Amino acid sequence: MSSFSSKDPSTLSYPKSLLSIVTTVGGLAVFLILASSFLVSQPIGAAVHEYFYGVQQHSLDEDGVTLPDPRRDDVVINGTPNFNLTAVEKNEKGPEDDKDQTSKSQDEKKEPDSKGELIENSTQTPVLSESNHSMVQPHPESKQEDEESNKFSLLKESKNEGSLPSSDAHSEDIKSSSTGPNGINQAKLDPDCDLYHGKWISDQSGPLYRNDSCPVLTQMQNCQGNGRPDKDYENWRWKPAQCDLPQFDTKKFLELMRGKTLAFIGDSVARNQMESMLCILWQYEVPKNRGNKKMQRYYFRSTSTMIVRIWSSWLVNQTSEPLDFAPAGVVKLHIDVPDDGFMQYIPQFDVIVLSSGHWFAKQSVYVLNNEIVGGQLWWPDKSRKMKVNNVEAFGISVETILTAMATHPKFSGITIVRSFSPDHYEGGAWNTGGSCTGKVKPAEDGELVENGFTNIMHKKQFTGYTRAIKKKTNKSALKFMDITQVFAYRHDGHPGPYRSPDPNKITKRGPDGKPPPQDCLHWCMPGPVDTWNEMVFDLVRREFERRQFNAS
Repeated sequence: MSSFSSKDPSTLSYPKSLLSIVTTVGGLAVFLILASSFLVSQPIGAAVHEYFYGVQQHSLDEDGVTLPDPRRDDVVINGTPNFNLTAVEKNEKGPEDDKDQTSKSQDEKKEPDSKGELIENSTQTPVLSESNHSMVQPHPESKQEDEESNKFSLLKESKNEGSLPSSDAHSEDIKSSSTGPNGINQAKLDPDCDLYHGKWISDQSGPLYRNDSCPVLTQMQNCQGNGRPDKDYENWRWKPAQCDLPQFDTKKFLELMRGKTLAFIGDSVARNQMESMLCILWQYEVPKNRGNKKMQRYYFRSTSTMIVRIWSSWLVNQTSEPLDFAPAGVVKLHIDVPDDGFMQYIPQFDVIVLSSGHWFAKQSVYVLNNEIVGGQLWWPDKSRKMKVNNVEAFGISVETILTAMATHPKFSGITIVRSFSPDHYEGGAWNTGGSCTGKVKPAEDGELVENGFTNIMHKKQFTGYTRAIKKKTNKSALKFMDITQVFAYRHDGHPGPYRSPDPNKITKRGPDGKPPPQDCLHWCMPGPVDTWNEMVFDLVRREFERRQFNAS
């Protein structure tokens, strides 16, 4: 019998080689795993992810507009943002189109498209009806746009009503100690400072982002990308008279909103503001697209912050079924019932920015307590007295939705009511020669064009807001972000004729002096609209600090 010797090299050569190979391979595998985890966690992670996993995975919406694939966790394409991407995600109720409102049937919740057609939801100069002394809008020729009654008041406005109300009650802010964020152009921060009286000052430091550094910018608002020759409209900051409005600090904002959700709810101007917020935040961190057609959702992983947008053109419930003498197809607005399309979600939101008003210039029927009480661009029986016009309907709708927010038993967040956004169609309406072409800097005091419709809509909105505050029963906060007068000066901040990248588009007046089709309602990006989100940041900061102070 032969004995085993540990010194015999022939008995150890194979096992030792195997052990060496296993050790080497295992070490290399661990190294690769650690290295790949590190790369994906870094800013270049999106590029690495694209290199290994993807080419452009796009889907088309019903209008043929390229959208990010909602199954994707990001909207970075081939390692770089797709700067020509139009990310107007439509909900299941459809996009607003540019058809004559009188020919619509099931399209009542459609959102403005981004194809450069005539802007349908632009405000027009109101006409005073002698029969009922109500503010009504002239019918579009082609495309485009205190007495208590039950639980709502139907206020009648006189012909000379048009001045903006006092802003003494802009919010229900309570005094608190404030440390204030540090950063560029951030001087003293007064927690009680009035943000809404001041002036626009030149700021050559440039905007918070570039038009080519944000992949979710709707093409119609991409003024530089659409060939606008001037860009000084990007270089103005709003300076309150008694304090400073801090420049937006993306890192501090995301930290402030850690674990929270900010929702923009409303019309296409709400979309404009939501995209501005995303463009600002995008410069610090690329979010993950977790949205769908009912709700746009962008998730910022570093702080678990979610930015949401929900389309709701009037903020109140709407139906299209026949009702009394109103036939099927025409929109019926139940102005005393909030839109459940988003009300069902509000317990999930910490901050909500509401935007509405311009759709009240469109055809609709107003229903109060299940009774038809008025209409806009629709009132077939002139023998019937119309009790509620479009301005009064707007005021009631504001009171309806804000009361619902202020009394919801499961909502304790912050509701910011962004006041009526002014348009700047001068010399006529959108379809009667109105224009903002050639405006390259903010208006001087003597250049302001009085807009009676904007003024009265602002007043109705503020009245609805103050009434809702009196009914508040929950722990939420209501804020009135009063941008109407501030942005009356910014006639230079609209796309005007630069609504599409079409190199053959008309941008100058014709031989007959007629201006080209243009958008004087939405805002260029980057541009003045970014100031809205600086105000949102400041209002949210104040409220969170107030709550922290009261809890300590």
